[in-house]
Amino acid sequence: MISFCSLASGSSGNAQYIGNKTTKILLDAGLSGKYIQAGLEGIGVDPKDLDGIVITHEHSDHIKGIGVLMRRYGVPIYTTEGTWQGMVDKIGKVDLEKVHIIENNAVFSIKDIEVKAYPVSHDANDPVGYTFQNGSAKVGVITDLGHYTDAILDEIRSCDLVMLEANHDIEMLKMGSYPYYLKRRILSDVGHLSNETSGEIACDIVRNGRARNILLGHLSRENNFPDLAYETVRAIMESEGIRVGDDVMLNMTYRDKIGGLYVIK
Repeated sequence: MISFCSLASGSSGNAQYIGNKTTKILLDAGLSGKYIQAGLEGIGVDPKDLDGIVITHEHSDHIKGIGVLMRRYGVPIYTTEGTWQGMVDKIGKVDLEKVHIIENNAVFSIKDIEVKAYPVSHDANDPVGYTFQNGSAKVGVITDLGHYTDAILDEIRSCDLVMLEANHDIEMLKMGSYPYYLKRRILSDVGHLSNETSGEIACDIVRNGRARNILLGHLSRENNFPDLAYETVRAIMESEGIRVGDDVMLNMTYRDKIGGLYVIK
């Protein structure tokens, strides 16, 4: 059994909770320690009980609260060497014995949850996505990447729940106020996934996998709207004959508040 809850997802900060009765994990900690503590307590989790923080990459919206949580609660972190080198000077003094370096494509365990890191394409040192499995229950999180590959699809097709990036609407981004270099970066292969690309991935993992819950996340505040992301992905799925609400549940995560708590058995 695995429970999943997005505490926040977006360009201003990211933190996702994955756990069960015996194991409690945070995926990224890109918000203040105070916010994360309140978010965890809001779903009945004591931050002192965290067994680990698993990190995708070193951008500030994913690591902002890590130093505070490590010092306050003694939580260990799990990260690739490249990500650690990119974040070590940003999080303050921490207990190095609490830092666990993992390999890309590695499978490791945090108590009774099996975790797998797999490479993604993003403008960071060594970014990864993750899957989390306990028994037959499996959850995948795939955000902060510019494009997807067959290898990535293979990792998430076996998940019951997938949190999937739907960062921007392409036309909103092109017509918006961002400077040209930033638009190019977001649209590049090391940037972020659009609503349309998110819809393509959603179709694949429903047709060829077992996902029955898809959550859209990491929406841009400037270049997207929750309703637009949802309707774009829903329309693409239904154009492929996938019935949202029957074949799969499609829901949103939020930039600045706790999302739904999902229990996968």
